[in-house]
Amino acid sequence: MEYNAITVSKLNAYIKERFEEDEFLNNVLVKGEISNFKHHYTGHMYFTLKDENSLIKCVMFKGYTDKLNFIPKDGMKVIILGTVSVFERDGVYQIYAKGMKQEGIGDLHAKYEELKAKLEKEGLFSKAHKKKIPFMPKCIGVLTSNTGAVIRDIINVSTRRNPNVYIKLLPVPVQGTGASQKIVKAIQTMNEQKLADVIIIARGGGSLEDLWPFNEEIVARAIYESKLPIISAVGHETDFTIADFVSDLRAPTPSAAAELAVPSIEDIEQKLLTYKNRYKNSLLKKLELINLRYQKCMASKVFKDPMQRINEQYMILDKIAKNLEYKIQSKLKDERTKMIKKVAKLDALSPLKTLTRGYTVTEHKGKVINSSKTLKAGDEIELTFSDGKNNAKII
Repeated sequence: MEYNAITVSKLNAYIKERFEEDEFLNNVLVKGEISNFKHHYTGHMYFTLKDENSLIKCVMFKGYTDKLNFIPKDGMKVIILGTVSVFERDGVYQIYAKGMKQEGIGDLHAKYEELKAKLEKEGLFSKAHKKKIPFMPKCIGVLTSNTGAVIRDIINVSTRRNPNVYIKLLPVPVQGTGASQKIVKAIQTMNEQKLADVIIIARGGGSLEDLWPFNEEIVARAIYESKLPIISAVGHETDFTIADFVSDLRAPTPSAAAELAVPSIEDIEQKLLTYKNRYKNSLLKKLELINLRYQKCMASKVFKDPMQRINEQYMILDKIAKNLEYKIQSKLKDERTKMIKKVAKLDALSPLKTLTRGYTVTEHKGKVINSSKTLKAGDEIELTFSDGKNNAKII
């Protein structure tokens, strides 16, 4: 029995022909909200257009993107003019956009901006509230899905940088209904039981809807009230969530979060070795300087001939004593000369000198007689000669 089977390529080509034959699909206006937006380095734009119930893939080639007067991004509501066709290789249909007009910001994006402004005004983003990440944490708490590349990357990077670090994973859903409540509960559990020194909240990239649990107010307030420091690593480097602004530190990727949380043992050992060598060199230079001072001291005359200094002082003392003795003798000589002159002068004025020349001193009743009129006949007088005394009587 034979079957008239066709290949997948022929089927996709047939479907593409049917799309191209439909005039409505060749020139269609579609409105919706942009998500999963990617601007390729070639200039082409790839994104998804969605509403509350459905989504469709879209591509806009560089020849059309150059004519846009705005930069599309996730959350924007736009109106697209384009053609719906089939991409044969993948067997998917998508809109090949030729024009795009901005209709407004999507509801989720508006909620995001509104909550961000509210929490910033309350001070939840303030740097003054940011807690310092411990330098050498012994245990890293991780809040993410227990499957996927995120936890593997964190484990690989952390253990490579420090094999002794302990990682505690508290699995939480990172998207979907109820995810935000479970994230809040995990943060509270980590704090209440003090399960870690620092917490990493992480997930891979995604659309605004995928990352929405990390834009919920309850998650932001749980991060703000956490006593344990929290590193946020949600989405890719260009993705920013409310959790990033509230957290104590924001990492562009989960791997980067692990690098920020866990210091490299090799780097620390290298720093310690550098410090050791630096202190060793400083100590050697200090010892060298002390040794030079010691050699200089030992080369001093004080240490080579300690008595020399004393003898020199003795010589100085002898010189001073000799000088004093000379001055004393000179002073005595001067005074002696002055005394001799005064004695000679006194001697010249002494009445005894007069007596040696034949004169006498006459006294009557203890009084010196200097006039003959004071005596009368019969008075007894006393005559003093140069060699003694004699009594006489006036006649």
